[in-house]
Amino acid sequence: MKYLYSLLLFIIFLSFSCQRTNTVQEVSENTDSLKINSNRIVNTIGETLIPKAKKAVSEWKEYRNVDEFIIKYYNISNMEALNYAKELSDLVQLMKDSIRIEELKGLNMMARFNVLHNETLRLADMATIPSISSEEVKEEVGKIVEVYSSVNSKINTIYKAEELQNSLEVDTETPNTVIEIPAFPERKNLYKRKSPLRKKPTKSVTPFKESPEGKLIPPIKTKE
Repeated sequence: MKYLYSLLLFIIFLSFSCQRTNTVQEVSENTDSLKINSNRIVNTIGETLIPKAKKAVSEWKEYRNVDEFIIKYYNISNMEALNYAKELSDLVQLMKDSIRIEELKGLNMMARFNVLHNETLRLADMATIPSISSEEVKEEVGKIVEVYSSVNSKINTIYKAEELQNSLEVDTETPNTVIEIPAFPERKNLYKRKSPLRKKPTKSVTPFKESPEGKLIPPIKTKE
C-alpha cells in the first residue's frame, strides 16, 4: 500500500511536469509570434498646418478625412498598412478631385496632390503582391508620409505669403503728402560776371616834338 501511494504521487508529479513544459513552450511560441507581429512601421509626424491654413481648410471635408486617416500610418504594422491602402488611396483621390479653395488650385499644389495619390495607389498595388517584402512596404509608407508633409508645407507657404502680402499693402485711397522744395533764384552767367573793381583812369600821352635838326624832343612832364 505504501508503494502504491508512492507510485501514484510519482505519476501525478510526472503528469504535472509534462503539462508545465507544454505550457511554457506555448507561452514561448506566443511570445516569439508577438515579437514578429510587433515589427511596426514608425514615422515621425511631418509638417502640420498653421492656424490660418487650418482655418481656410476647415470646411474642406475631404482634406480632413485624409488628415485623420493618415495618422494611422505614423505607427502601423506591415499588414495594417496594406489592408488600409485601398481606403487611403480612395480618400486621397476624393480630396484631389474636390478642391474648392482657389488658392490651392495652382499647378505646384496640384502636382503634390497627384504625387500623393500615385504613392497611395502604389501601396494599394503592393497589397495584391504575395511576395512583397516588409522593407518595400516600410519604404513606401515612408514616402506617403513624406509627400503628405510636403502637401501641408506647400499649403502653409501659400498662406504665409498671403499674410505677408497683406501686411505690406499700402492704402491707395489715402493720397501721399507731397513735400514742395523751395525754388532758388536762377543764377545766370555765373562765370561771365565782370570784376567790380574800378578801372584805372587812362592818362593822356603828349606826343614827341621834332627839332629843326630832325631830332625828337621828349615831352615836358607837368605836375598834375
